[in-house]
Amino acid sequence: MGILFILPLAIVVFYIAAGWKIYQKAGQPGWASIIPIYGAYILLKIVGKPGWWLLLYFIPLVNIVYFVWTYNMLSKSFGKDEGFTVGLLLLGFVFWPILGFGSAKYLGPYGDPVAFNAMREESTFDFEKGVNG
Repeated sequence: MGILFILPLAIVVFYIAAGWKIYQKAGQPGWASIIPIYGAYILLKIVGKPGWWLLLYFIPLVNIVYFVWTYNMLSKSFGKDEGFTVGLLLLGFVFWPILGFGSAKYLGPYGDPVAFNAMREESTFDFEKGVNG
């Protein structure tokens, strides 16, 4: 009877540790990975998306698209490709620990900070650039 309790608990602790490590690699507090809504908000920061995307996670069917998109950006942020994204989605119990405990390094949003900053500059409104813009 104890194995039925201890084994699932050990698996949960292992996945919490993997998520914690992923957040720490990205320069965020590891404890944020265990707080449900706040953790998703921090994940959006890690992948370089605005916080209002969190609202899209609550819309049925739309949330599926945005979860897949977020996982793809997470893969790219750690230098991985779309194949790794599929792994995160379908075999998360294998790929999340690989990302957390493996040799993958956080490269910044989209895996290319220069391209990310260039994209952000293109998509800002004039009033966001300041007076001297």
